[in-house]
Amino acid sequence: MKKEDQIYFYLILFHAIIGTLGYLLPFTTKIYGYSIFIFGIYYIVKSQNKNNEALIAAAYVVGSEVFLRMTGGNPLYEISKYGVMTFIVIGMFFSGFSKGSVPYWFFLLLLVPSIIISTTSLNFDTNIRKAIAFNISGPVCLALTSLYTCRRRITLDEMNKILLSMGLPIITCVVYLTLYTPMLQDVITSTESNFQTSGGFGPNQVATILGLGAFIFFSRLMLESKTNFQIVVNLILALTITYRGMLTFSRGGVITGFAMIVVLVGYLYFKSNHVGKIKMNYIILLLALSMLATWTYTSFQTGGLIDKRYSNQDAAGRVKKSQFTGREQVAENEISMFLENPIFGVGVGKGREAREEEIGIKVASHNELTRMLAEHGTLGIIGLSILFIMPLILYFENKFTLFLICFTLFWFLTMNHAAMRMAAPAFVYALSLLNVHLRFPTKTE
Repeated sequence: MKKEDQIYFYLILFHAIIGTLGYLLPFTTKIYGYSIFIFGIYYIVKSQNKNNEALIAAAYVVGSEVFLRMTGGNPLYEISKYGVMTFIVIGMFFSGFSKGSVPYWFFLLLLVPSIIISTTSLNFDTNIRKAIAFNISGPVCLALTSLYTCRRRITLDEMNKILLSMGLPIITCVVYLTLYTPMLQDVITSTESNFQTSGGFGPNQVATILGLGAFIFFSRLMLESKTNFQIVVNLILALTITYRGMLTFSRGGVITGFAMIVVLVGYLYFKSNHVGKIKMNYIILLLALSMLATWTYTSFQTGGLIDKRYSNQDAAGRVKKSQFTGREQVAENEISMFLENPIFGVGVGKGREAREEEIGIKVASHNELTRMLAEHGTLGIIGLSILFIMPLILYFENKFTLFLICFTLFWFLTMNHAAMRMAAPAFVYALSLLNVHLRFPTKTE
């Protein structure tokens, strides 16, 4: 085994061991969680962020967020977003802001009026700090990280390191999930999202991070597998993560990951020359057969319930009335709030309270688009416009736009079914703003 293969194997084994310890010795997850932040700061400061170590450290926090949430390893529920922002600020201290990131300063300013409104509009018995932080930490994390990444030049090799850093703790999560539910037939009895196969945690968030993990290791299979060993390992990891993602019975994250993989393969195919297209045909065939085998195995393990889930049927085979588990009702309510408060919205965090008072549903928004409309009004529309327009501008500026398309797609689809409750959509959106090059030209070129 080559040295680079050994290093890769040991990295994977190390993270599999962390997942095992997290299940057998739950207190170890707290040690793991605190260690990430301590060593992350040390890693960035020691290197003075010369090679964008801030992004590598932040990516690791993003990848570990769901595992630490489900095992209680995080001291605070939203600590991962704060960790990302802390690492990025340290990175800015050494490397400064990115050129052309002014729109994201403006985006931050647009958030302020609704925050001020919420301090007076939220109910007396509401924890104002928590209500505001829960809803605003995602957009702030996105904007702050974008200030660092917008138009910043990095190489494809650096991007792959960032993605690997995000992917390794997802392996930890998969190992933990496997140990948590060894007997699937005992816990899968319906087509509803399954908390037991999701480590006792929210299936939506688990499926989201697993869908992202599947994309990461598929991308490594396509772009970063230098040996046969790495090809096999990355394929096994990608399919295993996909399998565990489907077992959550939460469709949004899995479909998002699959959409990213399709875009990745399609982009590489159409950018390849004639010889490259021939090789890509074999790769596409391999991936198609592998995905088919994974789906067939999952269907067998779930007694066909996974087929009914993705066909929007219940366990008896009856088609469900709602395709979005009632989320469209929440979205409609938020649009109504916007129409009633079109300028500044109802205030950050007020949407949940108003929804409970008006229609009796006490649930946080799953859609960041409609939440921004309801709670930020027209300022929210302007802010969202910035978020959509900037990647479009960069698409025409950059020569290598593969990751821009995939990452923007992840952000858009995720915030439509999981809002921005996790750090992942905010951070991945910011990665789409990076100016990726195959390599930097040397001084003699």
